[in-house]
Amino acid sequence: MYYVSMPYKFTFDLSKVSRFFFTEIAKISYQKGLAEKAGRTAQKLIKQFRIQEATGLNVSDAVVLLQDLIEMQARNLLERERFVHTKKRALFLPHCSRKYMDSRCKAVFDSNIPSYVCAHCSPDCSVNRAVSAAEKKGYDVFILPGGSCIPKILKAKNYEGIVGVACGEEIRMSGETLGELGVAGQAVPLIKNGCANTTFSVETLLNTL
Repeated sequence: MYYVSMPYKFTFDLSKVSRFFFTEIAKISYQKGLAEKAGRTAQKLIKQFRIQEATGLNVSDAVVLLQDLIEMQARNLLERERFVHTKKRALFLPHCSRKYMDSRCKAVFDSNIPSYVCAHCSPDCSVNRAVSAAEKKGYDVFILPGGSCIPKILKAKNYEGIVGVACGEEIRMSGETLGELGVAGQAVPLIKNGCANTTFSVETLLNTL
């Protein structure tokens, strides 16, 4: 579902936004008539949580970002029951969330998959923490250089359930692939996007797993 490619034409950083903002996103996603209300709701949230001031985004970009977050959460809710009954699962992580993007990261790249294999070299690396937690739960983990790798992996491995970390637009695009293959998906959004040092909530990921 779900990387180094940046489908958004803008960068964002929600790390300074109040945690209540994400709680509100979750509440809104439970509401009926979501598609019709998402745009108006996004504009209200932008004002309420001062998203423009916190992120530097203009109104139109902020609306796009929030709409994707709301729709992502709504899809998670719809897919959750089916997902929890799956057995063969995988976690897709973006390699740009590694603590280091240079030789200090000891991950080995396997071009046959293609995916990085975490070497667990930095205890405070979000990818390391995510890999360790997922593998303990029986997940196969892929640290991907790009979203184009996903269809190949899904067709080769026949997974029943997927958890993916990415920005909202990437998640939406990958969700179409999962739907075509009948795979149940859960998504965890990036809090900060870009080509390096992207971030996500490890706590949210652990709850999703």
